[in-house]
Amino acid sequence: MAGFLSELVQYRRLLLMLVVLGIGGTHLSGFQMSVINYTSPYIQKFINETWLERYGSVLPQESLMLLWSLIVSVYCMGGMIGCLCSGYLTAAFGKKKSLLFNDGVLITAALLTASSRRAKAFEMILAGRFLEGIAAGIHLNAHVQYAGEISPKKLRGFINVTSTVFLALGKTVARILGLRELLGTEDMWNLLLSFSGLVALIQLIFLPFFPESPPYLLLQKEDKAGCLKAMKQLWGEGNYQTEFDDLMKEKAITKGTKIMNVLEVLREGSVHPQLCTMLLLLLSLQLCGLSAITFYTSEIFETANLHESIIPYVSLGVSISELISIIFCSSIIDRFGRRLLLCGGYLLMALILVLLETSLLLSDQFLWLRYCSVILIFLFIIAYGLGPAGAVVAVMNEIFTLSTRASAFVIGGIIIWLGLTFTGMVFPFAVMLLGPFCFLIFVAVLVISVVLIYLFLPETKGKSTSEITEKFKSCRFKRKHHQPVEMYAAEEKTFCTRL
Repeated sequence: MAGFLSELVQYRRLLLMLVVLGIGGTHLSGFQMSVINYTSPYIQKFINETWLERYGSVLPQESLMLLWSLIVSVYCMGGMIGCLCSGYLTAAFGKKKSLLFNDGVLITAALLTASSRRAKAFEMILAGRFLEGIAAGIHLNAHVQYAGEISPKKLRGFINVTSTVFLALGKTVARILGLRELLGTEDMWNLLLSFSGLVALIQLIFLPFFPESPPYLLLQKEDKAGCLKAMKQLWGEGNYQTEFDDLMKEKAITKGTKIMNVLEVLREGSVHPQLCTMLLLLLSLQLCGLSAITFYTSEIFETANLHESIIPYVSLGVSISELISIIFCSSIIDRFGRRLLLCGGYLLMALILVLLETSLLLSDQFLWLRYCSVILIFLFIIAYGLGPAGAVVAVMNEIFTLSTRASAFVIGGIIIWLGLTFTGMVFPFAVMLLGPFCFLIFVAVLVISVVLIYLFLPETKGKSTSEITEKFKSCRFKRKHHQPVEMYAAEEKTFCTRL
């Protein structure tokens, strides 16, 4: 641990850049997805009052819920559009300029939401949330790729996980600022919504002092001097020949290959194993049961006889637990590897869900089990943070070359945004039909995910992008059926059942 901390001191300028990247990157996504819950009653009241003042009649409840649902869902619509734009922006202009452009979009969105009360126009909230969604679609992809590309090999796992750390930090900040003692009041809700603009302004001011990523400068711009200069700026004085040689190998492999668009990546057969791996990881992450835990949290806290005034602070404790566990994950991922954290995390989460299912079913007979349910929620969040929350992002960043990474992240982003929309629409109905038995679905998903990850995912710890690409090339994504005559072939053939 002491060696790890000494390395962080050596790379202090890199850490400073990660902070600037994070606060204007995934931190804002976590904040925006969580903060809407704390402003919900105030926004609905504002819509009612505005409608009454304009038209002299009360807005019907059905229309109010429709408008509120639109304000919530328009964020995902914008996220999908931003995600589709991110591939072109990052390929054409680089991650740095894409994020700076994105900051301008966020500041515009913040001005709209902050001015909505004075202008008495709820439509400005709708427009602001849509722009925030577009910005989220861009900075989710740009931040994760940027962070992965500026990391030295020995700290690559740690730095890849920082994007998830800032996502959890955003959720925590939203819970803190959303408390009634701070900005979660009827007079301050519009300032709470527009907090993203202040953070975007900070990134807009400080990000220009940092360089573009070394791989982008060398492989896309063919600027060797600029690449070496960026390495020294970020990593300090030292010998980075190993990292530079790895980039040159990747350049040799992809020589003459421009950055591919989404359709070209989908048609490229050599990338299909990586795409299938990404699909497996993203689906397992979205169907791991986190949405079910979030849905049941308030109900479980209430049945445990927690006072209503205490529940927001207990929920804040859940967010802090997630944040601390992901930070710990970032410090151990380069020691234990990605496969172990994924498989171990999912198995532990499956076990906790089984215990939680049992606890919920028997809580009426044994009242003390209600308190066990609260503890199990905390344990589930900790297991999620220690394993898949950080490891999935790390693997996604490592299995693609620069020529395919931007478009692959667009595909992954579309899966994420579609998953968020689908889960939000379908999950409440699943709860109505199955009740707490819905946890069993997620247990099955987790167990199946562990088996598939063990069989098909190679360990990427300590390997360069070119080495990981060769690993995918040399192994078969799917077992093939062989003719009996091949057993007698003179040439020896070796087959692998893992990616």
